[in-house]
Amino acid sequence: MKRTSLPLQRREFIALLAGAATAPSLLSARAARAQQPALPVIGFLDPRTPEVLGDRLREFRRALKETGYVEGENVSITYRYAENDLDRLPGLAAELVRRPVTVIVASGGPAVALAAKAATTTTPIVFAVGDDPVRLGFVKSLARPGGNLTGVNFLNIELTAKRLELLRELVPGAARVAVLVNPGNPASTQGTLRDLEGAARGIGIAVQTFNAGTAREIDAVFAAAARERIDALLVGQEAFFSARRLQPANMAARHALPMISAARDITEAGGLMNYGTNILDVYRQIGIYSGRILKGAKPADLPVEQSAKFELVINAQTARMLGITVPPTLLATADEVIE
Repeated sequence: MKRTSLPLQRREFIALLAGAATAPSLLSARAARAQQPALPVIGFLDPRTPEVLGDRLREFRRALKETGYVEGENVSITYRYAENDLDRLPGLAAELVRRPVTVIVASGGPAVALAAKAATTTTPIVFAVGDDPVRLGFVKSLARPGGNLTGVNFLNIELTAKRLELLRELVPGAARVAVLVNPGNPASTQGTLRDLEGAARGIGIAVQTFNAGTAREIDAVFAAAARERIDALLVGQEAFFSARRLQPANMAARHALPMISAARDITEAGGLMNYGTNILDVYRQIGIYSGRILKGAKPADLPVEQSAKFELVINAQTARMLGITVPPTLLATADEVIE
């Protein structure tokens, strides 16, 4: 049987009818997408590089999930990293405010919170700082922050004197101790040094301050400490030093210099000892506060959390390499001994 094709005009007419039938469904789909509310956005600001924050970010996201928010599903996270250049922080904070974001997480110390605070008086900010946020001017009081900032005080600055005591217990003959600080982060530096000299005098130790804000300067500090026959070294609370974790650990080993820090990262990389807040718990706390703010809580009404989990970690392998016998009292009180 011979087939006949439809006349051109009829074919065009049928195509027109088909297009008219599908147009409403296409329009309704587009309208539905347009009516979907935009995801809330968290702006995550940190002075380091993303590579060093893996465990911290996982804990932050896990805490967010506990509050009902999953990245990519019902919340978006925009990350900004200063890559160890603190001068970039104000510009990055301003970018997040312009975007705009629902809440800014100021991770990594006072310099980050200061940059975020300077960028906005309205966007909620959740900080994580190792010094007193009232003294730093971030909040009116711990119980009633009163502005657009709240967060976690993880007390690492306040523990500086305790670290000096632990270092003396581990190295009883230490008479001269170097303190490593970053002059580019004055808030952390001042906090580290504030109570240290009085504590040093109380246990008969002479303290000498060394400044380092770059990788080259860190090397120079350890070389100078060795030349000047420094007995031990205390690393100040500073995100830059924990980000460079391998460097201070390796340089301390090279110069046979006993060292204590606030950062577990450095001890795991080969440093001798650390005492400070459990940092993963800090990121859990700021994740929970971020979720509560996304649900409508106001920073002014959220009391500043203070860390309650602290840990003493000793690297026994490094101690043996340095010829140090760890006292039984320290071994007994250590939360973890790395063999």
